[in-house]
Amino acid sequence: MKSFGVSKEKQKALAREMKRLGIREEDIEETFTISSGPGGQNTNKVATCVQLRHRPSGINVKVMRERSQALNRFLARRSLAEKIGMQLYGEDSSERKKAQKITKQKKRRKRKTAAKLRNKKPENEKIS
Repeated sequence: MKSFGVSKEKQKALAREMKRLGIREEDIEETFTISSGPGGQNTNKVATCVQLRHRPSGINVKVMRERSQALNRFLARRSLAEKIGMQLYGEDSSERKKAQKITKQKKRRKRKTAAKLRNKKPENEKIS
């Protein structure tokens, strides 16, 4: 596997995941484009946006999250592996699990707030 701007452990974990899902580097078509958004001259001049296409499944991934091309390449491969895992096994990605957890927390907080408001007496009301 190619070297990316991340730790060896993360690279090994990605390699294991890709091997488990049957994703080979030869099956991935990689293109680079100039990304958009904040980042100054670096983003305007350097092709840091990474697009991956997995030929056998036809899945496309586009990542321009970071200013570093190497890091975007790693993130794109990780995202591709998550999408293929979801397609093959119906596995929930870590991002989706985080989003579901946040949604649950928001619902719980909303219920607590509503319960507090129901139990609170109006301050303007005079006691006779």
